[in-house]
Amino acid sequence: MGLKAKLSERAQRIASDTAALFLALKRKETPLPAKILIGIAVCYALSPIDLIPDFIPMIGFLDDVLLLPLIIAAAIKLTPPSVIDDCRSEAIGIWAEGKPERYLCSLPVVVIWLAIIVMIIRAIMK
Repeated sequence: MGLKAKLSERAQRIASDTAALFLALKRKETPLPAKILIGIAVCYALSPIDLIPDFIPMIGFLDDVLLLPLIIAAAIKLTPPSVIDDCRSEAIGIWAEGKPERYLCSLPVVVIWLAIIVMIIRAIMK
């Protein structure tokens, strides 16, 4: 299997796991720490704004390649296996029409960027 095929398969797995986690977020059986990580993962995955902008060469894709899969893996580990299995089977085809447009999901990323900009401006002004 070539690199392109592996990356494509991994991207598909991340998309299906994100959908499954979104469904697990609504389940009572999902523990609170898992729900917090799931909320972060789903919001970040659906956010139109990245923590590290993609136009920055090489570094811009690190969040998509490293950060998001790590958060998703941690959230899956914290979620009971029976819930994940049920949600994975429910999630098949959930995004057949594309990602839902949830601009509220970009709010945490916008707040982080604004905080960084404010800190930079304060450092420059001193």
